Amino acid sequence: MSAIHPNQALFGGEKPFPIIPSCEHFAGSEKLILKALSLQDSLGPIFDITCDCEDGAAAGQEREHAEMIVRVLNSEANKHRMAGARIHDYTHAAWRLDVDILVGGAGKLLAYITIPKCTKAAQAAEMIAYIQKVAASHGITRQIPIHILVETHGALHEVYEIAALPWLQVVDFGLMDFVSGHHGAIPASAMRSPGQFEHRLLARAKAQVVAAALAHGVVPAHNVTLDLKNTETTFSDASRARNEFGFLRMWSIYPTQIPAIVDAMKPNYDEVTIASNILLAAQAAEWGPIQYDGELHDRATYRYFWEVLQKAKITNVAIPAEANAAFFS
Repeated sequence: MSAIHPNQALFGGEKPFPIIPSCEHFAGSEKLILKALSLQDSLGPIFDITCDCEDGAAAGQEREHAEMIVRVLNSEANKHRMAGARIHDYTHAAWRLDVDILVGGAGKLLAYITIPKCTKAAQAAEMIAYIQKVAASHGITRQIPIHILVETHGALHEVYEIAALPWLQVVDFGLMDFVSGHHGAIPASAMRSPGQFEHRLLARAKAQVVAAALAHGVVPAHNVTLDLKNTETTFSDASRARNEFGFLRMWSIYPTQIPAIVDAMKPNYDEVTIASNILLAAQAAEWGPIQYDGELHDRATYRYFWEVLQKAKITNVAIPAEANAAFFS
Protein backbone atom coordinates (compact mmCIF):
# COMPACT_ATOMS: atom_id res chain seq x y z
CA MET A 1 0.00 0.00 0.00
CA SER A 2 1.50 3.32 -1.07
CA ALA A 3 1.90 6.13 1.46
CA ILE A 4 -0.83 8.78 1.41
CA HIS A 5 0.35 12.32 0.66
CA PRO A 6 -0.64 15.11 3.12
CA ASN A 7 -2.68 16.93 0.47
CA GLN A 8 -4.93 13.91 0.09
CA ALA A 9 -5.01 12.93 3.75
CA LEU A 10 -5.58 16.30 5.40
CA PHE A 11 -7.88 18.40 3.26
CA GLY A 12 -10.59 16.07 1.99
CA GLY A 13 -11.52 18.07 -1.08
CA GLU A 14 -11.63 21.45 0.61
CA LYS A 15 -9.59 24.35 -0.71
CA PRO A 16 -6.10 24.33 0.83
CA PHE A 17 -4.64 27.58 2.11
CA PRO A 18 -2.52 29.30 -0.59
CA ILE A 19 1.19 28.60 -0.16
CA ILE A 20 2.90 31.43 -2.01
CA PRO A 21 6.16 33.36 -1.52
CA SER A 22 6.35 35.62 1.51
CA CYS A 23 7.80 38.51 -0.50
CA GLU A 24 6.22 40.48 -3.34
CA HIS A 25 8.54 42.87 -5.16
CA PHE A 26 7.12 45.86 -7.08
CA ALA A 27 8.67 47.08 -10.34
CA GLY A 28 7.25 49.72 -12.65
CA SER A 29 9.49 50.33 -15.66
CA GLU A 30 10.69 47.76 -18.19
CA LYS A 31 14.24 48.20 -16.93
CA LEU A 32 13.24 47.49 -13.31
CA ILE A 33 10.98 44.57 -14.26
CA LEU A 34 13.79 42.93 -16.21
CA LYS A 35 16.21 43.58 -13.34
CA ALA A 36 13.75 41.96 -10.92
CA LEU A 37 13.31 38.93 -13.19
CA SER A 38 17.08 38.53 -13.38
CA LEU A 39 17.33 38.75 -9.58
CA GLN A 40 14.54 36.19 -9.26
CA ASP A 41 16.55 33.85 -11.44
CA SER A 42 19.73 34.33 -9.40
CA LEU A 43 18.16 34.14 -5.93
CA GLY A 44 15.75 31.42 -6.92
CA PRO A 45 11.93 31.44 -6.98
CA ILE A 46 11.57 32.80 -3.45
CA PHE A 47 9.65 36.00 -4.30
CA ASP A 48 6.96 37.21 -6.68
CA ILE A 49 7.21 40.25 -8.92
CA THR A 50 4.39 42.75 -9.42
CA CYS A 51 4.61 44.62 -12.72
CA ASP A 52 2.95 47.92 -11.92
CA CYS A 53 0.50 49.59 -14.29
CA GLU A 54 -0.97 51.92 -11.65
CA ASP A 55 2.16 53.86 -10.67
CA GLY A 56 4.41 52.62 -13.46
CA ALA A 57 2.54 53.92 -16.49
CA ALA A 58 2.98 57.55 -17.50
CA ALA A 59 -0.27 59.44 -18.10
CA GLY A 60 -1.42 58.78 -21.64
CA GLN A 61 0.89 55.78 -21.99
CA GLU A 62 -1.33 53.21 -20.31
CA ARG A 63 -1.76 51.03 -23.41
CA GLU A 64 1.95 51.00 -24.23
CA HIS A 65 2.87 50.18 -20.65
CA ALA A 66 0.47 47.24 -20.41
CA GLU A 67 1.68 45.95 -23.78
CA MET A 68 5.26 46.18 -22.54
CA ILE A 69 4.39 44.03 -19.52
CA VAL A 70 2.77 41.42 -21.77
CA ARG A 71 5.85 41.36 -23.99
CA VAL A 72 8.21 40.91 -21.03
CA LEU A 73 6.08 38.23 -19.38
CA ASN A 74 6.01 36.27 -22.63
CA SER A 75 9.79 36.52 -23.03
CA GLU A 76 12.51 34.13 -21.88
CA ALA A 77 13.29 36.54 -19.04
CA ASN A 78 10.19 35.30 -17.20
CA LYS A 79 11.67 31.89 -16.43
CA HIS A 80 9.80 31.11 -13.22
CA ARG A 81 6.35 32.38 -14.23
CA MET A 82 6.11 34.18 -10.87
CA ALA A 83 5.15 37.67 -12.01
CA GLY A 84 1.78 39.37 -11.72
CA ALA A 85 0.51 42.87 -12.44
CA ARG A 86 -1.22 45.70 -10.62
CA ILE A 87 -3.88 47.39 -12.74
CA HIS A 88 -5.34 50.88 -12.39
CA ASP A 89 -8.04 51.54 -9.82
CA TYR A 90 -11.80 51.50 -10.38
CA THR A 91 -12.06 55.25 -10.95
CA HIS A 92 -9.34 55.29 -13.63
CA ALA A 93 -10.45 55.10 -17.24
CA ALA A 94 -7.71 52.60 -18.12
CA TRP A 95 -8.49 49.71 -15.78
CA ARG A 96 -10.57 47.79 -18.32
CA LEU A 97 -7.90 48.41 -20.95
CA ASP A 98 -5.31 47.00 -18.54
CA VAL A 99 -7.38 43.85 -18.12
CA ASP A 100 -8.01 43.49 -21.85
CA ILE A 101 -4.31 43.69 -22.67
CA LEU A 102 -2.87 41.77 -19.72
CA VAL A 103 -5.37 38.91 -19.66
CA GLY A 104 -5.66 38.77 -23.42
CA GLY A 105 -1.90 38.71 -23.93
CA ALA A 106 -0.57 36.95 -20.83
CA GLY A 107 -3.57 35.41 -19.08
CA LYS A 108 -1.97 31.98 -19.01
CA LEU A 109 1.21 33.35 -17.43
CA LEU A 110 0.03 35.99 -14.95
CA ALA A 111 0.77 34.87 -11.41
CA TYR A 112 -1.97 37.23 -10.18
CA ILE A 113 -3.72 40.55 -10.79
CA THR A 114 -3.69 43.19 -8.05
CA ILE A 115 -6.64 45.58 -7.70
CA PRO A 116 -5.91 48.86 -5.84
CA LYS A 117 -7.92 51.53 -4.02
CA CYS A 118 -11.37 49.98 -3.95
CA THR A 119 -13.73 51.86 -1.65
CA LYS A 120 -16.45 49.19 -1.73
CA ALA A 121 -16.60 45.43 -2.08
CA ALA A 122 -18.99 45.96 -5.00
CA GLN A 123 -16.26 47.75 -6.97
CA ALA A 124 -13.84 44.87 -6.47
CA ALA A 125 -16.56 42.37 -7.39
CA GLU A 126 -17.27 44.23 -10.65
CA MET A 127 -13.57 44.28 -11.55
CA ILE A 128 -13.17 40.56 -10.79
CA ALA A 129 -16.25 39.78 -12.89
CA TYR A 130 -14.71 41.69 -15.79
CA ILE A 131 -11.43 39.79 -15.41
CA GLN A 132 -13.38 36.52 -15.46
CA LYS A 133 -15.30 37.63 -18.56
CA VAL A 134 -12.14 38.58 -20.46
CA ALA A 135 -10.43 35.35 -19.40
CA ALA A 136 -13.36 33.29 -20.65
CA SER A 137 -13.44 35.16 -23.96
CA HIS A 138 -9.81 34.17 -24.54
CA GLY A 139 -10.36 30.53 -23.64
CA ILE A 140 -8.45 30.79 -20.37
CA THR A 141 -9.82 28.12 -18.06
CA ARG A 142 -7.56 28.71 -15.05
CA GLN A 143 -8.56 30.96 -12.17
CA ILE A 144 -6.25 33.97 -12.24
CA PRO A 145 -5.46 34.72 -8.58
CA ILE A 146 -6.72 38.13 -7.46
CA HIS A 147 -5.04 40.39 -4.90
CA ILE A 148 -6.99 43.32 -3.47
CA LEU A 149 -5.48 46.32 -1.74
CA VAL A 150 -7.23 47.58 1.37
CA GLU A 151 -6.12 51.21 1.66
CA THR A 152 -9.34 53.21 2.09
CA HIS A 153 -11.90 53.63 4.86
CA GLY A 154 -14.55 51.98 2.70
CA ALA A 155 -12.44 48.94 1.90
CA LEU A 156 -11.53 48.42 5.56
CA HIS A 157 -15.21 48.73 6.53
CA GLU A 158 -16.10 45.97 4.04
CA VAL A 159 -12.92 43.91 4.32
CA TYR A 160 -14.76 40.72 5.29
CA GLU A 161 -16.92 41.00 2.16
CA ILE A 162 -13.82 41.70 0.07
CA ALA A 163 -12.00 38.68 1.49
CA ALA A 164 -14.91 36.45 0.45
CA LEU A 165 -14.80 37.41 -3.24
CA PRO A 166 -14.09 34.75 -5.90
CA TRP A 167 -10.60 33.97 -7.21
CA LEU A 168 -9.12 35.87 -4.25
CA GLN A 169 -5.66 34.82 -3.08
CA VAL A 170 -4.30 37.84 -1.15
CA VAL A 171 -5.63 40.83 0.79
CA ASP A 172 -2.98 43.56 0.89
CA PHE A 173 -2.78 46.44 3.35
CA GLY A 174 -1.77 49.79 1.82
CA LEU A 175 -0.32 51.96 4.56
CA MET A 176 0.46 55.27 2.86
CA ASP A 177 -2.90 55.84 1.21
CA PHE A 178 -4.64 54.71 4.38
CA VAL A 179 -2.73 57.23 6.49
CA SER A 180 -3.36 60.00 3.96
CA GLY A 181 -7.07 59.23 4.08
CA HIS A 182 -7.15 60.27 7.75
CA HIS A 183 -6.56 63.96 6.92
CA GLY A 184 -3.77 64.47 9.44
CA ALA A 185 -5.37 62.55 12.30
CA ILE A 186 -2.56 60.01 11.91
CA PRO A 187 0.88 61.71 11.83
CA ALA A 188 3.32 61.16 8.97
CA SER A 189 5.67 59.46 11.45
CA ALA A 190 3.23 56.55 11.49
CA MET A 191 4.15 55.75 7.89
CA ARG A 192 7.32 54.16 9.30
CA SER A 193 8.28 52.20 12.40
CA PRO A 194 7.55 52.09 15.23
CA GLY A 195 4.45 54.23 14.64
CA GLN A 196 3.01 52.03 11.91
CA PHE A 197 2.70 49.18 14.41
CA GLU A 198 1.81 51.19 17.50
CA HIS A 199 -0.67 53.87 16.42
CA ARG A 200 -4.05 52.60 17.57
CA LEU A 201 -5.87 53.24 14.28
CA LEU A 202 -3.18 51.48 12.25
CA ALA A 203 -2.85 48.53 14.63
CA ARG A 204 -6.63 48.11 14.49
CA ALA A 205 -6.67 48.27 10.68
CA LYS A 206 -3.84 45.78 10.27
CA ALA A 207 -5.37 43.33 12.71
CA GLN A 208 -8.74 43.60 10.96
CA VAL A 209 -7.19 42.95 7.52
CA VAL A 210 -5.34 39.88 8.80
CA ALA A 211 -8.39 38.49 10.61
CA ALA A 212 -10.62 38.90 7.55
CA ALA A 213 -8.08 37.35 5.19
CA LEU A 214 -7.38 34.33 7.37
CA ALA A 215 -11.07 33.79 8.10
CA HIS A 216 -11.64 33.36 4.35
CA GLY A 217 -8.54 31.29 3.62
CA VAL A 218 -6.54 33.97 1.82
CA VAL A 219 -3.09 35.41 2.50
CA PRO A 220 -2.72 38.76 4.34
CA ALA A 221 0.11 40.90 2.91
CA HIS A 222 1.85 43.77 4.70
CA ASN A 223 2.80 47.18 3.35
CA VAL A 224 6.24 48.38 2.27
CA THR A 225 9.11 49.67 4.38
CA LEU A 226 10.00 53.21 3.30
CA ASP A 227 13.66 52.90 4.36
CA LEU A 228 15.17 51.53 1.16
CA LYS A 229 18.78 50.96 2.17
CA ASN A 230 18.67 49.75 5.78
CA THR A 231 17.98 46.03 5.59
CA GLU A 232 17.84 45.78 9.39
CA THR A 233 14.79 48.06 9.34
CA THR A 234 13.15 45.92 6.67
CA PHE A 235 13.90 42.73 8.62
CA SER A 236 12.50 44.26 11.82
CA ASP A 237 9.34 45.45 10.07
CA ALA A 238 8.78 42.07 8.44
CA SER A 239 9.36 40.29 11.75
CA ARG A 240 6.86 42.50 13.58
CA ALA A 241 4.32 42.16 10.79
CA ARG A 242 4.66 38.37 10.88
CA ASN A 243 4.96 37.71 14.61
CA GLU A 244 2.80 40.45 16.13
CA PHE A 245 0.06 40.79 13.51
CA GLY A 246 0.01 37.53 11.56
CA PHE A 247 0.90 38.85 8.11
CA LEU A 248 2.27 36.07 5.91
CA ARG A 249 3.60 38.18 3.05
CA MET A 250 5.15 41.62 2.60
CA TRP A 251 5.87 44.05 -0.21
CA SER A 252 9.33 45.03 -1.37
CA ILE A 253 10.13 48.19 -3.34
CA TYR A 254 13.92 47.88 -3.43
CA PRO A 255 16.00 44.79 -4.31
CA THR A 256 17.93 44.63 -1.02
CA GLN A 257 14.61 44.41 0.85
CA ILE A 258 13.80 41.02 -0.71
CA PRO A 259 16.23 38.77 1.26
CA ALA A 260 15.43 40.64 4.49
CA ILE A 261 11.69 39.99 4.09
CA VAL A 262 12.19 36.34 3.14
CA ASP A 263 14.55 35.76 6.08
CA ALA A 264 12.17 37.39 8.54
CA MET A 265 9.13 35.43 7.41
CA LYS A 266 10.56 32.00 6.63
CA PRO A 267 10.01 29.11 9.05
CA ASN A 268 12.57 28.37 11.74
CA TYR A 269 14.80 25.41 10.86
CA ASP A 270 14.10 23.72 14.20
CA GLU A 271 10.36 23.89 13.53
CA VAL A 272 10.92 22.51 10.03
CA THR A 273 12.76 19.54 11.54
CA ILE A 274 9.99 18.93 14.06
CA ALA A 275 7.36 19.24 11.32
CA SER A 276 9.23 16.70 9.21
CA ASN A 277 9.44 14.20 12.05
CA ILE A 278 5.79 14.55 13.01
CA LEU A 279 4.50 14.26 9.46
CA LEU A 280 6.64 11.22 8.68
CA ALA A 281 5.35 9.51 11.82
CA ALA A 282 1.79 10.53 10.95
CA GLN A 283 2.12 9.15 7.44
CA ALA A 284 3.43 5.87 8.84
CA ALA A 285 0.36 5.77 11.13
CA GLU A 286 -1.90 6.41 8.11
CA TRP A 287 -2.66 9.88 9.49
CA GLY A 288 -4.18 8.68 12.74
CA PRO A 289 -3.22 10.26 16.10
CA ILE A 290 0.39 9.85 17.26
CA GLN A 291 2.59 10.79 20.19
CA TYR A 292 5.71 12.84 19.52
CA ASP A 293 8.08 13.98 22.25
CA GLY A 294 5.41 13.27 24.85
CA GLU A 295 2.68 15.25 23.09
CA LEU A 296 -0.45 14.14 21.22
CA HIS A 297 -0.76 15.11 17.55
CA ASP A 298 -3.62 14.57 15.12
CA ARG A 299 -4.99 16.04 11.88
CA ALA A 300 -5.32 19.54 13.34
CA THR A 301 -1.61 19.80 14.11
CA TYR A 302 -0.70 17.86 10.96
CA ARG A 303 -2.27 20.62 8.87
CA TYR A 304 -0.23 23.23 10.68
CA PHE A 305 3.04 21.35 10.23
CA TRP A 306 2.31 20.55 6.58
CA GLU A 307 1.97 24.27 5.90
CA VAL A 308 5.27 24.83 7.73
CA LEU A 309 6.99 22.39 5.39
CA GLN A 310 5.45 23.92 2.28
CA LYS A 311 6.54 27.41 3.37
CA ALA A 312 10.02 26.05 4.02
CA LYS A 313 10.12 24.69 0.49
CA ILE A 314 9.31 28.00 -1.19
CA THR A 315 11.75 29.96 1.01
CA ASN A 316 14.70 27.59 0.49
CA VAL A 317 14.84 26.42 4.10
CA ALA A 318 16.52 23.00 4.17
CA ILE A 319 14.09 20.13 4.68
CA PRO A 320 15.42 16.80 6.05
CA ALA A 321 16.08 14.41 3.18
CA GLU A 322 13.55 11.75 4.20
CA ALA A 323 10.70 14.26 4.45
CA ASN A 324 11.74 15.98 1.23
CA ALA A 325 11.64 12.65 -0.59
CA ALA A 326 8.32 11.62 0.99
CA PHE A 327 6.43 14.84 0.38
CA PHE A 328 8.09 16.78 -2.45
CA SER A 329 9.67 14.27 -4.82
